[in-house]
Amino acid sequence: MKAYEKLLLENKAWAKEKTEDDPGYFERLSHIQTPEFLWIGCSDSRVPANEITNTQPGEIFVHRNVANLVIHTDVNLLSVLEYAVAHLKIKHVIVCGHYGCGGVKAAMTNHDFKQVLNMWLRNIKDVYRLHRSELDDINDETKRFNRLVELNVVEQVQHLAKTSIIQRAWQNEQRPHLHGWVYDLKDGIINPVFEMTAGTHIDPLYEYDDL
Repeated sequence: MKAYEKLLLENKAWAKEKTEDDPGYFERLSHIQTPEFLWIGCSDSRVPANEITNTQPGEIFVHRNVANLVIHTDVNLLSVLEYAVAHLKIKHVIVCGHYGCGGVKAAMTNHDFKQVLNMWLRNIKDVYRLHRSELDDINDETKRFNRLVELNVVEQVQHLAKTSIIQRAWQNEQRPHLHGWVYDLKDGIINPVFEMTAGTHIDPLYEYDDL
């Protein structure tokens, strides 16, 4: 049996088990999507949003990319954010990174990862540059790595607050709250590291005055 065929087989077994436990499960799920949360997480296969938060399908709207970045030219990310905030009316946006992130680790080096990855990782290098004095003062390489993971999450949450999508929802509906979390692969625990409640003021340079 080929590896991908095993996935299809496991899918059938999973669907059968779900239907046996709850005959109306898929019928209900096909008609309802009312999540309270948008999860912006890392693409790392060890950090599945639903599993580590013990939530069911339909409870979390999910976007994932390498190193959980919020980039203002990323149409994919922005379309997910727009849909989640304006149409699904989510109440919380969570940026969740994880210790041991390969993207963050790569950004700490000077290796050439070829053009596309170089462009992506440069956003994390910018986070390091902004916090260089703090990070360079950390002698232990693992601790410095972990701190950059945390600071990267903080910066991505702040990037969310700079979007007109979030600011418009804050002004008109006092939602969503923004959260920065870091998941620890070693014990499975999520560590909250940053939060911005709806309406939090940021640098006036980034605040829109005609929403």
